[in-house]
Amino acid sequence: MTVRTATRSLTVHTPAPGRDEAWWRHAVIYQVYPRSFADGNGDGMGDLPGITSRLDHLAALGVDALWLSPFYRSPQNDGGYDVSDYRDVDPRFGTLADADALLARAHDLGLRVIVDLVPNHTSDEHAWFRAALAAGPASPERARYVFREGGGEVGEEPPNNWESIFGGAAWTRVCDRDDAPGSAWERDGQWYLHLFDSSQPDLNWENPDVRAEMESVLRFWLDRGVDGFRVDVAHGLVKAAGLPDWGGHVEMVAGADEGGRHRAHPPMFDQDGVHEIYRSWRRVLEEYPGERILVAEAWVDPLERLARYVREDEMHQAFNFAFLVSPWSAARLRGCVEESYRVNDAVAAPTTWVLSNHDVVRHASRLGLPETGKGPNGIGSGDVQPDPALGLRRARAATLLMLGLPGSAYLYQGEELGLPEHTTLPDDAREDPAFFRTAGAEKGRDGCRVPLPWEADAPSFGFSGTGRAWLPQPAGWGAHAVDAQEGDPSSTLELYRTALRQRRELGLGLGSLAWHEDHAGSDAVVAFVNAAPGRPDVLVLTNLGEAPVRLPAGWEVVASSAPTADDGATVTVPQDTTVWARR
Repeated sequence: MTVRTATRSLTVHTPAPGRDEAWWRHAVIYQVYPRSFADGNGDGMGDLPGITSRLDHLAALGVDALWLSPFYRSPQNDGGYDVSDYRDVDPRFGTLADADALLARAHDLGLRVIVDLVPNHTSDEHAWFRAALAAGPASPERARYVFREGGGEVGEEPPNNWESIFGGAAWTRVCDRDDAPGSAWERDGQWYLHLFDSSQPDLNWENPDVRAEMESVLRFWLDRGVDGFRVDVAHGLVKAAGLPDWGGHVEMVAGADEGGRHRAHPPMFDQDGVHEIYRSWRRVLEEYPGERILVAEAWVDPLERLARYVREDEMHQAFNFAFLVSPWSAARLRGCVEESYRVNDAVAAPTTWVLSNHDVVRHASRLGLPETGKGPNGIGSGDVQPDPALGLRRARAATLLMLGLPGSAYLYQGEELGLPEHTTLPDDAREDPAFFRTAGAEKGRDGCRVPLPWEADAPSFGFSGTGRAWLPQPAGWGAHAVDAQEGDPSSTLELYRTALRQRRELGLGLGSLAWHEDHAGSDAVVAFVNAAPGRPDVLVLTNLGEAPVRLPAGWEVVASSAPTADDGATVTVPQDTTVWARR
């Protein structure tokens, strides 16, 4: 269906012809954070057997695939994103045999499995980095990382002024490390780059050893049957030549500000050289059957530059973080949707929608803050608290809006339960390095990583048979537990199940999109028609305004994020509510 006015077409997106059969163009993928999904051995830490035991939940939910955050061998200084061995499973999570069993069970259930890949940096406990420290300056071992001489009179200053995303300087001097073994180290004044924690040294992607090693890692996991890779910090591998100083504040953020201004292009991110890396990886994946995929975590601005990552010979998907950080505003959401389709359609790529993940405040809380958007890096008991009822109502509406959009979508574990952020987590329980490197100025990401509630009346709400949990769960989480919500048609879990079933049955991921003419310029409503040959049109309408909105005549509601009013002649959609309707 194409809706037109006298001035312009309201059609925003038309699927690329002949490409609809690729599963990843319309898939819904569920992120599992292994530490916090399910604990199979009772030690309080989630693990691979625990995940395998709960895969039926994902099959019943109706997702197409799961993405596993890192489970590799790691000292866990950054929740597994500090990898010491890319070809082994950390004993906290299980064994390679457990990984194989998880893959087999998921595939039996019709679920594909995507694993995290962390190519920007390793752990400082990785064999390569230990060898680099031992070998000293000018060695081939050091050339695999970004080592530099310092500035100042005797090299006492960092090589440049870059900041770590976790706070503080992005450089650590070798002789300042606690593990410096003696006089040889005291003479070693080189510095190494770490855009994140000092235990996460950045790899040097100009080095052929690094490129060959990471392609070997891809093949290791492809040979074991994984269906793809989510690439961590995909925009960060290549740095600007000469590592120039930069006056901006480094952070993982995307999207224009209120005035439509885009952020300055930093020298440590989104350099053109990353694209040849992903072209080479794409060629590796195409050697394997079954449409294996690459997914970019790239906080890139503007959206035209993000679309470069999903050109036909590079990655398959890239998270749309501009959508995630968009304020609860009809105009801003509509503008983001329109611009996203414009740039992705130009390269024949799907748009990949997301609202929450392991790095941001959960959207059930973020949308309940006085100022919506990306939100703070964590919320503590002394911070402004979200309105839980408002946040959940908007989160349900935002999710139904997102799942009505053509393209692919990602869900973060627990959002199907309406889980909020843990905003009163004790400081002495926190583990995120961002909390420590900023001396508590940022609360960090622990609040969105709290173990899931499965059973309302069980110890640790069913997360662990012993009642142990690596982060404390809020006392009231029993109401969010899976068994407390199953069968309740008003629950968030059943809303997700209904939406995912209808999304699949109606083929919403494959449709075209046109703004509905009644609300095309509204400052309170986002409304579009998702259409495809051979099935009914679906109207997706979100009311972000204060006044109720009448559903256009002739449409029958098939899903709603909150109750609507129906007097037999007119359906009224209340504030902060999304409906799907067909005719």
